Amino acid sequence: MKILEAISLKKYFPIRSGVFLQVCGNVKALEKADIKIEQGQTIGVVGESGCGKSTLGKLLLKLYDPTDGKIIYTDKENNSYDITSRISKTVASKFRRDVQMIFQNPFDSLDPRMNIYDIIKEPIAANGMYKNKREMNNYIASLLTGVGLYPEYASRYPHEFSGGQRQRIAIARAMAVMPRLIVCDEPTSALDVSVQSQIINLLKHIQQENRMSLIFISHNLDVVHHMSDRIIVMYLGNIVESCASEELFNNPLHPYTKTLMSCIPAWNPKEKKLGKTITEGEPPSPINPPNGCPFHPRCQLKMIECEKVKPLPHECEEGHSVACHLYKK
Repeated sequence: MKILEAISLKKYFPIRSGVFLQVCGNVKALEKADIKIEQGQTIGVVGESGCGKSTLGKLLLKLYDPTDGKIIYTDKENNSYDITSRISKTVASKFRRDVQMIFQNPFDSLDPRMNIYDIIKEPIAANGMYKNKREMNNYIASLLTGVGLYPEYASRYPHEFSGGQRQRIAIARAMAVMPRLIVCDEPTSALDVSVQSQIINLLKHIQQENRMSLIFISHNLDVVHHMSDRIIVMYLGNIVESCASEELFNNPLHPYTKTLMSCIPAWNPKEKKLGKTITEGEPPSPINPPNGCPFHPRCQLKMIECEKVKPLPHECEEGHSVACHLYKK
């Protein structure tokens, strides 16, 4: 069952200057993204910093309004709604309960003036889930226990916890309204390696237990491979490759995806690939992206066509789409 679908989603941020703050250009953060999220599925989104991963997540969550394209939301009763622009209070209430987010920095996403009990209670009370205080207290205690924290921690404040504990609290808050989809925006990047594995395993366990869907945004390919059923590779606001997780690691097609694969660190010195990395330079500016393929200024396999014509994503194998002239039919 489908939860969300984005069709030709685009997001430009205007650049303003001068006394009257006139628009003098745009940051082209996302270009024509198509994505469909099914019940119980985990979609990984990878790419370099600034490639549009977080922008895509925030658009799907309706924290940003898209410049163009559509977002279709399907509720539990299988009713579909176009939520691209204005939506009714009833649909908005359903959507906000069904789709939650875990932010990158747990210290910034938790209100320092509120204790943990109030932080978790806020979305529960807003959705009118429990009228009885005893039931709510028991539910909050079970949420804290479910993410590996003691119920008595509820009276403490965010600054009294470590980074890993704060992220567990953020997960408990996201889980409080029993969502069907959680957007995880680099939830482990601010944590050390041992805590990262705990958080990843916790998310995996919660997902399997509740048959939730996840959009897992990260620059760490190993983590995304462990978490995801399907992976989307992004570059300069464009989706350049999309396929099943195992297929991507066994058969990467786009030159940029191959570059990312070659940059994965290995613990065994004999298996190190970093010396094989052939891509040089920085990604072009999203204010003035290159003509043709966005990756061609850094690609070792570029052709004349790559500099003039932008490749569109096409399915070169079943379930495996790539935007590259090398695989044009």
